[in-house]
Amino acid sequence: MSKLNLNSDIIDSARNAARNIAEEMQEFIDMHTTVSVERTVARLLGIDGVDDIERPLPNVVVDNIKEDGGLSLGTAYWIGNAMVNTSLSPQEIAVKVSQNELDLMKLDIAPEEEIKEKIYEIAKSTVDKIKNMRQTRDNYLEQLGEGPKPYLYVIVATGNIYEDIVQAKAAARQGADVIAVIRTTAQSLLDYVPYGATTEGFGGTYATQENFKLMRRALDEVGQEVGRYIRLCNYCSGLCMPEIAAMGALERLDVMLNDALYGILFRDINMQRTLVDQYFSRIINGYAGVIINTGEDNYLTTSDAVEEAHTVLASQLMNEQFALMAGIPEEQMGLGHAFEMNPNIENGFLLELAQAQMAREIFPKAPLKYMPPTKFMTGNIFKGHIQDALFNLISIWTNQGIQLLGMMTEAIHTPHLHDRKLAIENAKYIFNNARNLGDEIEFKEGGIIQTRAQQVLKKAEELLIEIENEGLFSTIEKGKFASVKRPRDGGKGLDGVVEKDNKYYNPFVELMLGGDR
Repeated sequence: MSKLNLNSDIIDSARNAARNIAEEMQEFIDMHTTVSVERTVARLLGIDGVDDIERPLPNVVVDNIKEDGGLSLGTAYWIGNAMVNTSLSPQEIAVKVSQNELDLMKLDIAPEEEIKEKIYEIAKSTVDKIKNMRQTRDNYLEQLGEGPKPYLYVIVATGNIYEDIVQAKAAARQGADVIAVIRTTAQSLLDYVPYGATTEGFGGTYATQENFKLMRRALDEVGQEVGRYIRLCNYCSGLCMPEIAAMGALERLDVMLNDALYGILFRDINMQRTLVDQYFSRIINGYAGVIINTGEDNYLTTSDAVEEAHTVLASQLMNEQFALMAGIPEEQMGLGHAFEMNPNIENGFLLELAQAQMAREIFPKAPLKYMPPTKFMTGNIFKGHIQDALFNLISIWTNQGIQLLGMMTEAIHTPHLHDRKLAIENAKYIFNNARNLGDEIEFKEGGIIQTRAQQVLKKAEELLIEIENEGLFSTIEKGKFASVKRPRDGGKGLDGVVEKDNKYYNPFVELMLGGDR
């Protein structure tokens, strides 16, 4: 039963409009592939490593195919053809391409059935490996258990994976349930994934497969020590979105930032490229059992939390539909929102409580990701600690799923070990003392909280119907999300979008969407 007395007809109407928007966009997505999707296929076929000038081999292979106009058939087609012709493995083929000893586009074309047979065998093996990783996570959860929700989620961001490991282990011992390794500044704009363990990130650490492996091993070790499973989070976004999803699936990451619109609005990545990339990345995340985090919280860093709250809900409803189409169940949708009310607003706490409760009621199964105050943190650590306390109170009251803990030193520096400890103590104190507050409290009928939620829902429905009529691309061009305008044919990465041929082949879509989970 709705505590906010929300009109279920309006919720259904908004959800239907979001579904229609996503279905229309899916027609475009199904007709296209991208260089990053094809590099992901190369990685899933076992191609890894770099050449003698540090170019990742997946890039070398896809560049070879793209330069001769073959990408519309897909990397799997050309690698399979090379396997039939040479009897080499995908990795051996990639090495020969990097050494200019083999040109994938100049080989004889083998029968299609033989190509698919060669590729399917390897693709099935990779998918089974990812499935085993998911089973390993389930085994750990059964053996060790986990912390109660909301999961306590903190970040590490030293730029050095080995220092990140020290800080992550300390945070787990202090009580953290999820460790997010912040990526180095601007990695989302690189059209390749760096290779190996890295120690020189700026404002964060490079997302590489080796770094994922090292941190996963460290969190498994500390999980055994503290007696609960510690989840690992990274950022599956930017120009290498699906590649990072593949690396995460292979190395058993548990949570991935993976939003349909974030890269378009906040990194100026071309909208066609992002939407095609996000579809394949979500298929991989869904199959791997990874919880996706969406990025609606970012809207409120450029828009007003009171005036633009409906855009957050509208985006959550669209993200939900895009995720369902990619095979992600509601239980893996960490739909995002944020506590970004100006603290000087009268009754701002009540308005924020309405927003959080509304999200909980409209997405009852989702592990909602709730982001802390940042926009109005001033460096006054005492006031900041109180702002974080109010944020924690709303979270436990409305049963949020994943709580990124606010830091009292926000706006001063990247968190130190003791900053995290105080943030965890703050959250634990409030969560423990108010654990069942939401079960005990009802809201006044027609009061500020109910009225606010109903108004936001209605405005979200109106916006979604408007997008349904106008189209998502056009809506983004007009700047209706986060007050940011992006052109359909502008931004970074458009030259990496390719229309598919009728014979295009990617075995992983079918194996991950249609196979046994």
